Amino acid sequence: MATETAAKKTAVGIDIGGTGIKGALVDLDDGTLLTDRVKVATPTGAEPPDVLTAVKEVFARLDVKDSDTPLGVAFPAIVKNGRTLSAANVSHKWIGFEAEKFFEDGLGREIHFANDADVAGIAEVRYGAARGKDGLVLLTTLGTGIGSALLYDGVLIPNTELGHVQRAEHKRDAEHYAAYSAMEREKLDFPKWAKRLQWYYSYLEFLFSPDLFIVGGGVSKHSDEFLALLDLKTPIVPAVHRNNAGIIGAAALAAPIREALPARSA
Repeated sequence: MATETAAKKTAVGIDIGGTGIKGALVDLDDGTLLTDRVKVATPTGAEPPDVLTAVKEVFARLDVKDSDTPLGVAFPAIVKNGRTLSAANVSHKWIGFEAEKFFEDGLGREIHFANDADVAGIAEVRYGAARGKDGLVLLTTLGTGIGSALLYDGVLIPNTELGHVQRAEHKRDAEHYAAYSAMEREKLDFPKWAKRLQWYYSYLEFLFSPDLFIVGGGVSKHSDEFLALLDLKTPIVPAVHRNNAGIIGAAALAAPIREALPARSA
């Protein structure tokens, strides 16, 4: 006979991005949102006190009554031991910053803090396109920047930052050239943008020989406009949870799913 360890079935996920901060209460059994998604604009400059104020607003608007509900926060930076070590689309004041403690002190509660693309990868491996996939899965999020999550046999290899691979003989990285923001900034149509994505995914394919590419971010809802234009050896599919993956993954990591354990003999 088996007994199941006590585990929360719901958690809050908050996803901090370069242009927006969004959150929701998540059902951890199936990875669905239990509330409407709350979203506010990322403050101009994205300095720590202003971002904290925005996160507080999102959390307050979710109106979660149970103070024991776990909270996960996703952030667009390298995150190691609670510190943010990069700042591609936020203030440089986050570099070397004790961000996890800063949010915990400001919110008055414990949180789980992680890289935004990494938590999107967790959402897809638990509830989406990477679930049950063996081998190397490479998820990218196309938005303000390009985030990446590397998953091998369902295990996350954190902080890969593959949006910052360099282009030979160019001063700007892949993110500046091929993110969705580049498409908007330069007013590219999908075929022209797809040519940039072709270079990017072909390069990643050469470097890693993955078994599957997953494309996330808000633009993944338009995946039929550009994925079919790419010529790759590796299968490439849209993320199941699209722009909600950061919320879902942050919540999932805040309250890890626990497996049923065999009952101990007397």
